[in-house]
Amino acid sequence: MAESRQIKTALISVFHKDGLEDLLKKLNEEGVKFLSTGGTQKFIEGLGYDCQKVEDVTTYPSILGGRVKTLHPKIFGGILARRDNEGDQKQMEEYEIPSIDLVIVDLYPFEQTVASGASEQDIIEKIDIGGISLIRAGAKNFKDVVIIPSKAEYPVLLELLNQKGAVTDLEDRRMLAERAFGVSSHYDTAIHEWFASLR
Repeated sequence: MAESRQIKTALISVFHKDGLEDLLKKLNEEGVKFLSTGGTQKFIEGLGYDCQKVEDVTTYPSILGGRVKTLHPKIFGGILARRDNEGDQKQMEEYEIPSIDLVIVDLYPFEQTVASGASEQDIIEKIDIGGISLIRAGAKNFKDVVIIPSKAEYPVLLELLNQKGAVTDLEDRRMLAERAFGVSSHYDTAIHEWFASLR
């Protein structure tokens, strides 16, 4: 299999938890370790799985009312580090950065919040920062990382896991990166259109 990568650690941080159970069950069966934040971490533990807190890795709590949770070099370093780059690997060791092989994330429901007639402040709070950054980081480093950018991709990952176990090849990861940038592009377009409508 061309440039196959083993999934050992998954960072999971999602707004919508529905549809996640089957994926977590299969990942757990494959021996994948879970890393998560807040509500997602409680959801994972509620299903009976071990889950490391992101703040145990970063040594920072979720701050600014939840605006800053995953935005930390130990998280983004773990996603963006090139596995075949000696300098990157040395720095990961030096700064105790764990490798993250799979990122499962979805974004705050910006469009739905706008459509609901919510206040401007509520709409602004639904502009995702950490999630969109995780999507872009995972997609950028598709050579080494699997990115699942929305619940629409849960079945895609589940099928891959059922076919191959916790191993992906480069084509799988590139396909998911393309989808991820599609999600990112759509989301930013919706935000831009909303701002433009305020003029």
